[in-house]
Amino acid sequence: MVDNLRVVIAAAGKGSRMGTTTNKQYMLLKGAPVLSYSLEFFEKLPVVNQIVVVCARDEVDYCKEEIVKRFKFNKVAAVVPGGQERQDSVWAGLQQLGADTDLVAVHDGARPVLSAEVLTRLLAEAREWGAAIPGIASRDTVKLGDRDGFVRQTLDRTSVYAIQTPQVFNYTELVTAYREAREEEFLGTDDASLFERYIGRVKIVPGDYNNIKITTPQDMIVAEALLRGRV
Repeated sequence: MVDNLRVVIAAAGKGSRMGTTTNKQYMLLKGAPVLSYSLEFFEKLPVVNQIVVVCARDEVDYCKEEIVKRFKFNKVAAVVPGGQERQDSVWAGLQQLGADTDLVAVHDGARPVLSAEVLTRLLAEAREWGAAIPGIASRDTVKLGDRDGFVRQTLDRTSVYAIQTPQVFNYTELVTAYREAREEEFLGTDDASLFERYIGRVKIVPGDYNNIKITTPQDMIVAEALLRGRV
């Protein structure tokens, strides 16, 4: 059994494609900030005993007062400033967790529609393999293009996945991967890419098509509809 699950929520992104000066994590979705949905999800899970939020340096106080304190998220142990890259921000969050951390889930604060069923699958596989990530199999034909915009290869869509968060890892192994990446100045596209490079295999579990990432104004409309559908 997992002794504990601790969570790092990356919420330092500005979201320039939203066309607003407000950080997308703080935009109102069905009357509440986008970030609050992820925090509420993990706050309610008995297996989670600690949450760390990583946000933009100039938004730390705002996040503490207007999100954590206002909505009474008692499991949030720290709100810390992020770095230049998402990888730097996650590293800052990982360092806030104690060495007694068993598993750590790394989640994007801009994904408000979470599934307890998916997390249950992730925990089971992470216990066995040390790393588990949610993936969505492609519904469309997937092609690899060249720099000139021509098709280079048609990929087998049965083995192509769009990867989501939360991603769950053995904490000690993920920290080791991050340290190695910092020494080599390797920048990965997600946390799993570091684990793959320095530690070993990562298990893909079925994700959730509703687990969208807020990137554009249209995503806010879709996310609101999905959340309303849960009521």
